[in-house]
Amino acid sequence: MDVDLLVRQARISDSRPLMDICIKGGRIVLIEENVAVTSREIVDAAGRVILPGFVEPHLHLEKAFFHRRMPTTEGTLEEAIQITGILKARQERTDVLERSRRVLDMAVQNGTIAIRAHPDVDLIQGLIGVETLLELRDEYKDLLDLQIIAFPQEGILKSPGTYDLMAEAMSMGADVVGGCPYNEKSWDETRQHIDLVFAMAQKFDAHVDMHADFSDEASDPRFTTTAYVAQKTIDAGYQGRVSLGHVTSLAALDPEELKPIIELLCKADISVITLPATDLYLSGRKDLKNPRRGVAPVRSLHAGGVNVAYSSNNIRNAFTPFGKADMLLIGNMLAHIVQFGTDDQQAAILEMGTKNAARSIGIGKEYGIEVGKLADLVIVDTYRVADALLDIPSRPWVIKRGKITVVTHHTCKILRDQNCQDHHFGGSL
Repeated sequence: MDVDLLVRQARISDSRPLMDICIKGGRIVLIEENVAVTSREIVDAAGRVILPGFVEPHLHLEKAFFHRRMPTTEGTLEEAIQITGILKARQERTDVLERSRRVLDMAVQNGTIAIRAHPDVDLIQGLIGVETLLELRDEYKDLLDLQIIAFPQEGILKSPGTYDLMAEAMSMGADVVGGCPYNEKSWDETRQHIDLVFAMAQKFDAHVDMHADFSDEASDPRFTTTAYVAQKTIDAGYQGRVSLGHVTSLAALDPEELKPIIELLCKADISVITLPATDLYLSGRKDLKNPRRGVAPVRSLHAGGVNVAYSSNNIRNAFTPFGKADMLLIGNMLAHIVQFGTDDQQAAILEMGTKNAARSIGIGKEYGIEVGKLADLVIVDTYRVADALLDIPSRPWVIKRGKITVVTHHTCKILRDQNCQDHHFGGSL
């Protein structure tokens, strides 16, 4: 058999032997030990771990790298919203493209093969976030898949004219209808916001992805929309087509209050995207004692059968002044926060950044290391799958639709012999 690419001696599972993976026409056609094939290109994994490529289901590109343009002094959500609003009003196309490319390049180098981006669609910055992403979607089409959300960060009813902009964004080529229901003035308007989002999604036959809430508590009904969204999803026949980001207020509920909501989320087949870097950084700011973590209750959601994924959310802005679009880094952070330390729990975290994340953006059927699936893969520089989250290793090769898109080789030499006279510094070793 002739193939386009052969990956030799790759570790797919810690309980199985090293495997060869044959790729043709952008898809995996054979996975076996020591295959005898002719290939145009060969990658020798030499026992390294191979994973399905990472998926970032919740990422803001046009607001990335704002962190030094107007530095924060308090680090609160209110300050982040205020500063970002000022900077959004100054957006320029070339600058947005440059900063967005920096994030996309980081993501590609770190093994990400798909991103769902959440550009703001509002009266402050108009459609510049969508317009630039449409250009970048085509520019990066051979490196990653880029989904675009029409995201009303500033609300819909609170900001008349936004809904028309969202419809324009969808007509231009955006893929998903977004929502930010908590950013309305009343509970009644919050529900109207959700209803409008679903109406537009049905009109364009598009998926729904909302910032469900962002709160340390559940006293304000605007921050308790999960059950309403889940029931709306069922009533609209939208099971499996809705994702909710943040959902931090669920962590404020007692187990008995949370249980029926988890059951409803499962019935609606809604994916929950936790955003640990942002949520942990901004939460509990007013707590003087035992500050809350402010992260969605991943343990309970996972145990209850909800499809939980995670993502970077923001990269170096007022909401999150850190980040490098590295899903292993965020996954390691999440494991610490939710105290997932056993082998099975760490494996679950790894799935949240791969399999679960792919399912959350609707690409799960074509995704994975199986015969017939798209060859979207990343080889990481470690030799046990169980160590991938621990090591946060480099990614020597990234493969997108059967083509090598990234090659990274790092060398390190520990200079143990301090008496050696021929050490050379400043150059490569």
